[in-house]
This record gives sequence, structure tokens and C-alpha cells, in this order.
Amino acid sequence: MSAGDIPSNGVTRRTVLAGMGAAATLALAPRGASAAGTKEAPQLAALVKDGKLPPLAERLPPKPLVVKPLEKIGSYGGSLRRGLRGSSDHNGILRMVGNQGLVRWNMEFTAVMPNLAERWEVSADAKQFTFHLIQGVRWSDGQPFTADDVVFAIEDVVKNKELYSSTPAQLAVAGKPVVVEKIDAYTVRFTFAGPNALYLENLATPLGQHPTLFAKHYCSKFLPKYNAGLDAEVKAAGVSSWTELFRAKCGDIEIPSRWANVDKPTLDPWVVKEAYSGGATRVVMARNPYFWQVDTEGNQLPYIDEINFGISQDVESLMLNVISGKIDIQERHISVLANKPTLSQNMQKGDYRLLTLVPSAAQQCQIYLNMTHKDPAMRKMFADKTFRQALSLGINRQEIIDIVYFGQSEPYQTGPRPGHPWFHEKLGKQMTGYEPDKANAMLDQAGFDKKNANGIRLRPDGQPIFFAIDVIPTLYPDLVDTLELVKSQWAQIGIDIKVNTIERALYYTRGDDNAHDAAVWPGPGGLDPMLDPRDFFAFHPQGSRYAIPWTLWYTSNGAKGEEPPESQKKRFKLFDEARSTADLDKRGAIMKQLFDITAEEFETIGVCLAVGGFGVIRNNLRNVPEKQPDSWSWPNPGPALPQQFTFNT
Repeated sequence: MSAGDIPSNGVTRRTVLAGMGAAATLALAPRGASAAGTKEAPQLAALVKDGKLPPLAERLPPKPLVVKPLEKIGSYGGSLRRGLRGSSDHNGILRMVGNQGLVRWNMEFTAVMPNLAERWEVSADAKQFTFHLIQGVRWSDGQPFTADDVVFAIEDVVKNKELYSSTPAQLAVAGKPVVVEKIDAYTVRFTFAGPNALYLENLATPLGQHPTLFAKHYCSKFLPKYNAGLDAEVKAAGVSSWTELFRAKCGDIEIPSRWANVDKPTLDPWVVKEAYSGGATRVVMARNPYFWQVDTEGNQLPYIDEINFGISQDVESLMLNVISGKIDIQERHISVLANKPTLSQNMQKGDYRLLTLVPSAAQQCQIYLNMTHKDPAMRKMFADKTFRQALSLGINRQEIIDIVYFGQSEPYQTGPRPGHPWFHEKLGKQMTGYEPDKANAMLDQAGFDKKNANGIRLRPDGQPIFFAIDVIPTLYPDLVDTLELVKSQWAQIGIDIKVNTIERALYYTRGDDNAHDAAVWPGPGGLDPMLDPRDFFAFHPQGSRYAIPWTLWYTSNGAKGEEPPESQKKRFKLFDEARSTADLDKRGAIMKQLFDITAEEFETIGVCLAVGGFGVIRNNLRNVPEKQPDSWSWPNPGPALPQQFTFNT
């Protein structure tokens, strides 16, 4: 490793998650150790005895990755039961099973750890990443996993413009895709067009899984480059194109077909036995006999034989299964505050304990007034910082917290959560008191001092102040309740709003068309401010809903959208500088400058700090952390290593 390179012993983000407790950890088997002394599940030993499976020493790497179980060495056996909702809940499987990337998050969501890459080097300018793969890992069909698979996955699949209209954001810098090259059989080098200091962190998220998703020996059969007879196979399969056939056979990170082909080789602890397809009532995942991890006593993982994902069509059915003891671990879909009393009251009946989820989000309900509104009068009103600040002071946050969130939060605007090393007091706490008199005075001062007969303030053009706030009731029912309280509170300061409950597709369409007055969404960035800074500046083309045209300008390098004000441009530059900076102290100092500007501009209105979630764990299921991060970037419960979960015998 050259001078100035970044060592590979964990990329620390220094996030504080107090009380997370001890967690399962990973380490490579020590030098000189081998797979010879390992043990395996009885069902696999029987297959070896019958000559249907190679001996374990031939299925494991010479130095497998070692997992230290959370509580104890586990026992083999059992079927873990978990719930999915409907036919498009594929990420529910991903979160449990599909987290085997080159790197992974540690349990605390603070550092990137080795996984299929046992170590790596990063160049001083953060443009080049060299990964050293664990030697001897095999796909679930027994074929070797090597550098050829990683190169194939990126160069032949992800950069194929017929499969991907553009290179995924994690694999491109300044509009140019990464170049991946093979150094030797177990070494690959990723070279970016510019600094990409956040790449390791992005690589640890679900969207960073592409390098380990496509087995070359299998998926190359569905690419024209490698199969001259592919047209005939497309016709025989009854699909319209080779791209459709490829997706059906090899899937992608976030599509149902990833779990619909029992023949697709994977690197996961369990492989598809009963597929996730139309009309299915369950998905069954069976033990991968070639899984490349062992525990500290040399036992091949996973401990649990299979995972049974029962498919419920609604949350009510899923809740009934939980309460009646038919689910072993579940948080997805049931982590709604209204469910918590019911789940708490039925712990003994269902024979489960509660799981605590620490939210990565900053905000439970972020209000985005459309500062780029198509109506000039609305645009001018929303762009007035005094108007926005007055509305913030007109919200009785404690009333909302007590009624909607059972007192389980605190008033908050946005920014890294309290306890995070980048916590910014002004950004998080300013204008969160309930001061209706001051709000009224500020609205008068801003030129909205006249009212109609109903007590609603008038704009300078004589029209009453009225706007709609878009919300998705099926996705976030608590936000509807929150907005109904905000509506009554704002009426007391002369502001009239409509709580516009719409379905999800229309919500996105209105946002994409810049056709909304205002919208709400839970605000991210509480634990992962670098991975999702949408509320700190106009970063996300769908998420920064106070100024979608500004985000389009930013993401297209000025080719689309609407040119933003200078304060936004300065934040664009600061963020680009921060994500090009590998030194965490320097990165934090840059983000402090960005947060200072965001706090001064006050573009969004927050209600309260994101509320912690919960789930259930059956009492006989062990090695499960009872406190976990709750995030798409930390796709719970996967980073808690379900392969080391075990049932008491």
C-alpha cells in the first residue's frame, strides 16, 4: 500500500448509536487456519455421505470468513418464518437474505467492514479502489467466484445500455461510468473519473450489490455477446427480447424476478427453493451448501435450514400471524405506532419479545412548500423566508407529538440526529417553539396583514392564502393525522390548507411535473447525512420537494430544470467537495459549512424527530440484536447477520 493510501480496516463514519450493544462480528480465518476442521449441517452431511455433494472442505474457501455469533454458538435446524405483503415486496427478501456484497456495514452502522472482499486499498485521491477477494468462495451451484465475475457484472451487465439506460449513480462520477479491471484471479480495480470518497459506504448499501450479483458462467448465457443462439432461446421462452429474458433469469437488485428463478446461482446464505412469482402464497429459501462463512468454532453457516416467507395481502393478516405466534421475526409493515399497544399486550400469547429500531431518518414529517411553484404568486409567497418561519412557529409540535406519536418524540426541524457527531443545533432546533402571537406578527410584517370574513389572510393580490399539501395515506397514515392537526393550528394564524390525500403514483407524478403546492415525507439524513442529503439542499430529483427544478439543474449539470439561487449553488459545490474528501474530519468541517447555510435559508419545515420503530422476535430465536438501526442504507435485519440466528433446542 503506497503512502497516502487509506487502510482497509473499516471506514469509520463515527455515528453514535448508543445502547446498540454487542453484535455479531466478522473476521477472516487466521493465517494457517483452513476449512479442514469445519463442521456442517446434518442434512448436508447426509448428502455428502450419499455422494450427492462434495465434502465440506471442497465447498468452503481455504480461509473462510469467520462470524462471531452474538450470544452463543448456534444449533443447526429449523425454519424461520417471516412475512411479505403482496406480490411486490421483494425488498423484504433482500433485507433478510441478499446482503452479500464486497463490503458490509458493521452492526452499529458506523464502519464499512470486509465481506467478499477481504481487504482493499483506496488511492489518496479517492479515484481508485483495489479489492482483494476471499480466495476459494463458490457460487451456490459450486462454481468459483472470482474477479471475472465482478468485471463481468459491471463491464458486461451494468454498463450495457440495453439493460440500463444509464449507469447507476453509485458507479459513476461526473456522468462517466467506473472502469473495472481484473488484476489477477482474486483482485479487481475500480477506477472512477473523479474522486468518489463515499464509494465504500455506497457499496455497503443495497444499491451497491451489483459487483456480486451476476455469476458470469450463468448470466453470460443470456447476453448476445456470449451466446450466438440467444434469439432462439428468447423465442422458446416466449418473451419479447433478450433483455426481458436476462431480467427473468438473472434479475436485478430491486426487482421481484431476483427471487423468481430457482436456478440462478447466488452468494447468499439461503437460495430460492420456492420462487416469488405471480400467485405464490409463500417464498421458501433453502440453505446454501456452498456458503462461505463459518462461526468461531468452525461450523459452516447458516444455522437455520430455511426461511419461509408467508405472503399476506394486508397488514391486518400479517398482524394476526404475529399475535398468534406464526412469525419468528418481523418489523416490516407492522412498525406503525398504532400497532404497538396491540403487540405489547400480546407478547405472552404470541411468545415473542419486542425489537427496538433506531431510525436513521431525521424527521418524522417534513413539510415542503414548493418554492419553484408554477404560479408566480404562490412561488413568491413560499419563497419568503419570513412566511416559512411564521408557519413553523404556528405549529404546536408538542400537541402533535402527544396525540399522534404517543409522546415518543421531540420538536425538530432537520439535520443529523442528536448524538451524531455532525449534529447542528440551529439546523435541528430553530423555530420549533409554539409561538402563535409571534407568527401572526411576522405574517403581518411579511405583507399578509389583511384577512377575509373567515379570518383567512389575503395575499397581496387579494386572494386568500390557501394551498394543498400532498400526502400518501396508505404509506404514511400518521402524516395524515399530523397534517390535520397542522391544518387546525394554522387556521388560528389565518392560513388555510387542504390535506390532499392521494395515491403514491399520483404523488410522484405531481412532484415530477412540479404541479404540487406542497408535500410531506419523512425526512432522511439523521444517521446517514452524506448518503441522503435531500433536505439540506436540492439534491434528490424526486425527494427535494421544495424545489424539484433546482435538483434537475444540479443533477444534469445545468442542462435541465431551473437555475437555483447562489446559496444552493454554494451547497452543491460544498457537497461535491465533501464527497470527494476521504478524511472524515475535513469532510465534517465541509458539511458544517453546508449545514450553516441550510439553517440560514430555512427552506423546509419539520415537525418532530423521527420516531423509533419496533418489531417482534420469537422467544426461541436467539443471536438476534434486540436493538437495530432502521434504514434502507442499513437494510435491517440483514447486517445483523441472519446466518448466525439460531433456534433454542
